[in-house]
Amino acid sequence: MAFYFEKFEGRRPPPPLPHSPAIELVWQFLAVIAVVLGANYIRWRWMESLNVDALWFAIPLALAETLAYIGLVLFTINLWKVQDTPRSAPPATIAECTGNASGEERPIAVDVFITTYSEDEELVRISIRDAKAIRYPHPLDLKIHVLDDGKRALMRQVAAEEGVNYITRASNIGFKAGNLRNALENTGGDFIIICDADTRLFPTILEHTMGYFRDPDVAWVQTPQWFFDIPEGTPLPDYLQQSLGRPGRWLGRAVERVFGRVPVGRDPFVNDPKMFYDILLRRRNWANAAFCCGAGSLHRREAVMQAALRAFALSVDKEVSKYANQIPDAAIRADFSDAMRTQVVLETEFTPYKFHVSEDIYTSIVLHNDIDRRWKSVMHPEVESKMLSPQDLLSWMIQRFKYAGGTLDIFFRDNPLFRGRMSWPQRLMYLSTFWSYFGCVWNIVFLAAPIIYFFTGIAPLSSYSTSFYWHAVPFIVATELAFMFGMWGVWQWEGKASYLSFFPINARALWTVLKGEKIKFPVTPKERQEGNFLPLVIPQIVVAALTAAGAVYAGYRVFGMGLHNELPALLVNLVWSANNIFVMIPIIRAAQWQPPEEAAEPSNNEQQQAHPV
Repeated sequence: MAFYFEKFEGRRPPPPLPHSPAIELVWQFLAVIAVVLGANYIRWRWMESLNVDALWFAIPLALAETLAYIGLVLFTINLWKVQDTPRSAPPATIAECTGNASGEERPIAVDVFITTYSEDEELVRISIRDAKAIRYPHPLDLKIHVLDDGKRALMRQVAAEEGVNYITRASNIGFKAGNLRNALENTGGDFIIICDADTRLFPTILEHTMGYFRDPDVAWVQTPQWFFDIPEGTPLPDYLQQSLGRPGRWLGRAVERVFGRVPVGRDPFVNDPKMFYDILLRRRNWANAAFCCGAGSLHRREAVMQAALRAFALSVDKEVSKYANQIPDAAIRADFSDAMRTQVVLETEFTPYKFHVSEDIYTSIVLHNDIDRRWKSVMHPEVESKMLSPQDLLSWMIQRFKYAGGTLDIFFRDNPLFRGRMSWPQRLMYLSTFWSYFGCVWNIVFLAAPIIYFFTGIAPLSSYSTSFYWHAVPFIVATELAFMFGMWGVWQWEGKASYLSFFPINARALWTVLKGEKIKFPVTPKERQEGNFLPLVIPQIVVAALTAAGAVYAGYRVFGMGLHNELPALLVNLVWSANNIFVMIPIIRAAQWQPPEEAAEPSNNEQQQAHPV
């Protein structure tokens, strides 16, 4: 069977960003300045700048700015420094991973779990073959298991043909987490590699990562996910040369010397996870707060099972105590507790991987919160596998909604921030993750504010005087400079734009969780979906259209009607609104994106006709 991604097989992943102590020092210096200037700006906003004649408008905007500033502080803490976990040589025996020098001297046993539900069987076959190519410098007991929640005879046949184990179950309770639990019950490896159906492991994954497990407290290692099929775009010098000739090429090179590689027309859905893994998650190593992201992660079975058993016991105790504490007599209460405990044990699910749409980060929280054991996590900086990215806006939104909804559900239903044994740096790192998904609330305010001003002429500030510029401009400039150095080597604009333009997805996820609805477990499609995706970005189109129309109307009011006193406010809001429109454009364009003709994927029917299975 032919797949659209076959033409990309020759691509190689980018190396990890090099760590520069000098650039890190500049980042930290500028970050402190930005945080201090930001605190002064927020003080000024509340104490000196509110438009008292329009508090209905002024207070929500000032509150939104305050909440965004808190997010800035948390983001600064997250990015503070790079402190990679030192790598060690891969261990030869399991005794070298337990801290017990007199332990048994046998080869390490590793289980590769390839989870699948409805993905193409031939796609899974490719993942199986790549897993079989894993190499290791010492004897290794490697077993590959296909965990098929689709219960497909053809998938069983593929597993048999490839000589790997096939595991299924009677029900799909718990979805992916339940699939993993079932596999744990039917396997016995010391370590587990979690893979999705499209996870293509590199041969080096074990020899590059098993050394971390020489520390017996390391519970899991996460490796970066790399989508090898995203459009790479045109380098800025080449793009500018097409329209401006040689001067354009010189200009493009000058820009790239400052900002790093700037591709034009690449990654229409902002799928490149480099910023997340190489910047955000990697810089949580110093706080032991890098969380698991599922595919491409390695787990110590002992850690997963031990934490699950402890969580199981605590859950049983909590349920028994809820009813037993209502009995005043101590002797009767003790007898009741003993009698009830057996029943509760039988009714409580034992879940090594939490039955949740975000089972990966949930498992991380359980391990980091363990009351008796200081489990450690490691974010390994080098790419050790490749995966497929969403190929259309619908698939992309399904994935992002699942991420947002799952994380917010954890925050509201089982918040880890004020319980357990997490250190304060760990709590702040997890808070940063949760806080980022609440950004949709204040982002809506930031998008609506200039529109309200344009159509009403009411400003949220008492005046746009010199005092405004003295407080706002230094803060904005210092922040931009700081994060330019803080994320050196990564093109930042796409991340900033997507954070603001994601507001409908995150807002829908937040509303779904607040209503008490469960976030579903949709499988992200691995093939491009057909259809018109513009209806998916109606909120972004409305924001851009209202902002542009409002700017025209406000300009007419100032220059056509002679309301020149509004000119200072108009200028500030024009700059603000231009930013809002520009950040909406990428996602609107993504709704209309089509793969190049030569890269277009044949439909399912065409594939089956040309390549019958």
